[in-house]
Amino acid sequence: MPYSRVDAASDPGRNATGQPDELGQSLAALRTEMKLTGEFSDDVLRQAKEAVAGYQMPRADLTHLPFVTIDPPGSTDLDQAVFIERHRNGYRVHYAIADVPAFVAPGSALDAETRRRGQTIYAPDTRIPLHPEAIGEDAGSLLPHQIRGAYVWEFALDDGGRLQDTWLQRARIQSTAQLTYEEVQQDIDAGTAPEPLYLLKEVGQRRTGLERDRGGASLALPEQDVEHDGRRYRIDARPPLPVEEWNAQISLLTGMAAARIMLDGNVGILRTMPPPHADAVSEYRRRTIALGHPWPEGMAHGEYLRSLDTDDPEQLALMFAAATLFRGAGYTPFDGAHPEETTQAAVAAPYAHTTAPLRRLVDRFVLPICDAIANDRDIPQWARQALPALPALMATSDQLASRVERESLNAVEAAVLSSFIGQEFDCVVISTRPGSGGTVQLKEPPVTAHCEGELHTGSTIRARLVSADIARREVLFRAVDATGPDDGTGGTPAPGNDNS
Repeated sequence: MPYSRVDAASDPGRNATGQPDELGQSLAALRTEMKLTGEFSDDVLRQAKEAVAGYQMPRADLTHLPFVTIDPPGSTDLDQAVFIERHRNGYRVHYAIADVPAFVAPGSALDAETRRRGQTIYAPDTRIPLHPEAIGEDAGSLLPHQIRGAYVWEFALDDGGRLQDTWLQRARIQSTAQLTYEEVQQDIDAGTAPEPLYLLKEVGQRRTGLERDRGGASLALPEQDVEHDGRRYRIDARPPLPVEEWNAQISLLTGMAAARIMLDGNVGILRTMPPPHADAVSEYRRRTIALGHPWPEGMAHGEYLRSLDTDDPEQLALMFAAATLFRGAGYTPFDGAHPEETTQAAVAAPYAHTTAPLRRLVDRFVLPICDAIANDRDIPQWARQALPALPALMATSDQLASRVERESLNAVEAAVLSSFIGQEFDCVVISTRPGSGGTVQLKEPPVTAHCEGELHTGSTIRARLVSADIARREVLFRAVDATGPDDGTGGTPAPGNDNS
């Protein structure tokens, strides 16, 4: 289960004196094992400082548009700002993306370092940034009340949210406010939000409807806040707020528009994913039956996932198990003929990553390619030449990010459970392994873990916590009793998260 952030007031991983506790030591050891460091070389820091000092603002001026950013609390690497207005019988969406390409000289030490890192890596107690702070959290970030350069997308939508036209330019913008998802949701629900935020809701809902119509799907997984009350750790899981989905639809709109521009220009890099394999679909259907929430024949998998209530442990387990339907995502470059595969199956359309250049390497190349094609200019050679190498660079960083997330979560869950050795918990069996137990989903706290014993997929059991080793990042349960049918899926482990 992905975590969203660490509660800033409790500072998990450190004791009352501010020193790393057992969890903090385990997370630090993990970073050492994976050779992760937030430090940059002197040469890279010097080049970042020079890039900021020499930055030239775009000529176009859109500072009159009241952009806002919407992010989790405490965010400083602000990639996107949005402003939506009514226009004729539809909407005009303005979406500004941080002007990161202007700060990274091709062939520089800074360029090489960002290629090596690939993306910002997030852990419960820290993050390993893609860019030095001078760029990622200052001059390149769309901070409020600061004039910033940006790639500004402009979309004309009809009253149903369908895309009618697209424009893209580099321009100066100024965010008028740094908002959090919670603040925006509260203001919309209370009826006190300004009109552009109500329009975000309208457009987001219409785009979600279009996603349903084209067969798109997404994993709206609950996020976890890791908290510490002075005695023990606690995981507070919450479903995403509606505004997060509305905001995500603007990003998806931009990614689809970027893919269309590059396909029309016959050069670029797409985020692709094949449709779910028939065997994966069949196995998942069996699991939905075993857990008491059958996936109806004829219902699209995206619609089924939207129907799940993640407050219910069985349905939460099904949401995580659905990761088996979202596998095989990768990056597909092309220069000339279109690639054989152009679609991202979860989006159900051609799609590209272009909205997070402060945190993801590939976006830094997509933006100038789209800008050149959209405005009938030559594509920068440095961007074009990088395309063949980007899939491997991003695959390496995706694998690293997934491992850090998985192992960090294992450490946090071990810490959360370390005070309960010997106690029994209610669990749902997610999967089984012949002769070696299986994986269970606890009802409270919301943890998945290995469990020994004779298990049957879909059964509800009591399990005793045998060990919770924070240093080894391992948790073990043993079944006390087990009842219920076996769905026959046998030895399939619980799936992990896929970065689609």
